[in-house]
Amino acid sequence: MAHAKLVVDLPPTTWIGEVSAAHPEAVFRVLAAMPTEEATAGVGLLELTSQEQQSVLTAMERHHGIEDIDVLQAGDSEALVQFETTQPFLLAAVRNSMIPLELPVKIVAGRASLEVTAAQSRLSELTSQLESFGLSYEVEFLRQSPDSSELLTARQRDLLATAVERGYYDTPRACTLTELADELDLAKSTLSERLHRIEGRVLKEFASSPGVDARTR
Repeated sequence: MAHAKLVVDLPPTTWIGEVSAAHPEAVFRVLAAMPTEEATAGVGLLELTSQEQQSVLTAMERHHGIEDIDVLQAGDSEALVQFETTQPFLLAAVRNSMIPLELPVKIVAGRASLEVTAAQSRLSELTSQLESFGLSYEVEFLRQSPDSSELLTARQRDLLATAVERGYYDTPRACTLTELADELDLAKSTLSERLHRIEGRVLKEFASSPGVDARTR
């Protein structure tokens, strides 16, 4: 399993590529998206943030790639917009690669930030689909997520499960290191060393996982 973030360049001929590039200060967050019954169009819900909100909405409404637009809610600089487009290229690429779309998708100045979690083969298919729709992209990061069975040995998993079950990691602890060592018939120093190795592997994996700010490491 892998987790990746792609930054996709949207063609200037598409409505989102043209409108977002013409209003680079605007932020589009696609909150929901699905294909229509014909599968050649898509329906979406987006949150628009812009000081030039009306100008952006007018550009959307006038673009030939937009079939219908409905402003559901609007404030001074934010609007919730439902739309139907005949240019659901990004949605189609994700759908054809059989990868669940992780929302929201943020689009600014003609570039979409897309995060996906899938098997490596599916990610390869996604990049092929993007290319087939004429969508260029950059890979901002790609992280492999090893299976938990590969992270720890079977013996280590059993030891960790016992420690958790006995309350060794509770706050306050329901079981001391000495009590746990006696139950497992291990020397206290041996148990401490084994738990330290397990904790090190788990914590290092957590620290390298998506969503953990490098500044906190």
